[in-house]
Amino acid sequence: MAVSGVESLFSQDRNQQHVPLAARMRPRRLDEVLGQDHIVGPDTPLRRAIEADKVGSMLLYGPAGSGKTTIADIIARHSRAHCECMSAVSAGVADVRRTGTEAKQRRELHDRRTILFVDELHRLHKGQQDAFLPDVENGTFVLIGATTENPYFEVVSPLISRLRIYALKRLSAQDVRTLLCRALADEERGLGGLAVEVSEEALTHLADASNGDARSALNALELAVQTALLPGGSRRVDLALAEAAIQQRVLGYDKAGDEHYDTISAFIKSMRGSDPDAALYWLAKMIAAGEDPLFIARRLVIQAAEDIGNADPMALVVATAAAQAVHLVGLPEAQIPLAQATVYLATAPKSNAAYVGISRAMKDVQEKRTAEVPPQLRNVGQPGQERVQYEYPHDHPGGWVEQDYLPPGAKSGPYYEPTDRGHEKVIRQRMAKLRPKAGERQ
Repeated sequence: MAVSGVESLFSQDRNQQHVPLAARMRPRRLDEVLGQDHIVGPDTPLRRAIEADKVGSMLLYGPAGSGKTTIADIIARHSRAHCECMSAVSAGVADVRRTGTEAKQRRELHDRRTILFVDELHRLHKGQQDAFLPDVENGTFVLIGATTENPYFEVVSPLISRLRIYALKRLSAQDVRTLLCRALADEERGLGGLAVEVSEEALTHLADASNGDARSALNALELAVQTALLPGGSRRVDLALAEAAIQQRVLGYDKAGDEHYDTISAFIKSMRGSDPDAALYWLAKMIAAGEDPLFIARRLVIQAAEDIGNADPMALVVATAAAQAVHLVGLPEAQIPLAQATVYLATAPKSNAAYVGISRAMKDVQEKRTAEVPPQLRNVGQPGQERVQYEYPHDHPGGWVEQDYLPPGAKSGPYYEPTDRGHEKVIRQRMAKLRPKAGERQ
């Protein structure tokens, strides 16, 4: 679709009621955009570029319903350039090259720029993304991409280096509420021509439950109003109707995107920080959003070994048992053992000594010259091998005898240093008795 001047890039037929409310109410001016003042607020570089019709290639990155396509739409309205949309789902390399050829001809014959908008740019595979490079590099067309995924993970580096990245924020509940009120008051594009009464509780619920997704909130409002017709032609939307329209909180969670990584990070850090309530909250969010329970179980097993370790050796047993329980029962019942393990790990004493120890050992193995196994530790069954006396610890008092288990110079320093927390305090006391002489060799 190609448009120019003050026409909309996305929905030119806004006054017809069959067009969804969210599309009809899309802001037409920068002053109407909410929640993104850091990008298009007064005196920002992008706003000045849009007003001067001097925008360059960019990538708009942010959650669903935060205003990415709205900003692209406004750019089209302010620009004298020829504007086109390309579907990332159906576009191929040939389409990109055709657009580049037509843009070059348009510039040479008519001295007119071309702006190409590609929504969900991350859906293009590497070859398709690479096809943009020469035309973006030489300015054949201005590329405006939009994505809900982290572009540094999902977009090829050469293209990233040629685009200005603008990160949009999730809309606040107050921003969404403002948009809902606009829709209720607008007689031209919104619902202002209807006799609609919406309770404060219903507005609050729609704004809060949409989780910053303006599109979701507006579509839910439209559905609620459509089903609220009363005798006499009036309409009233109460809390119950609002709840039915939006069904449930929109979690804004993509199992392959930033929310996935941010939420699992919050889950892990809450357990590490010994906050069981926070850990259960993030666990609940992941389960409600459809996260793979086996992924959660694997993270619990890792957490038990990395952040608790020998401060409570049972933590790894509990986490592993929870993982097995997920295999056996599946959801929804699996949320119970996952919750039990989460609480156990969050409230257990913490130690990362084992994790630090293996990290130190791996560093020495990778950076130092590979050392041979000391003769007394070798397999004595090899023919022709020199026999060196191995001291069997159980033949000595306390089950311990001083002897070298590492070749000289193999270790840069102590690897495992137990803390004074939980069971590791016992380990620390025992090692202190055994290590006086061994410590001299560190």
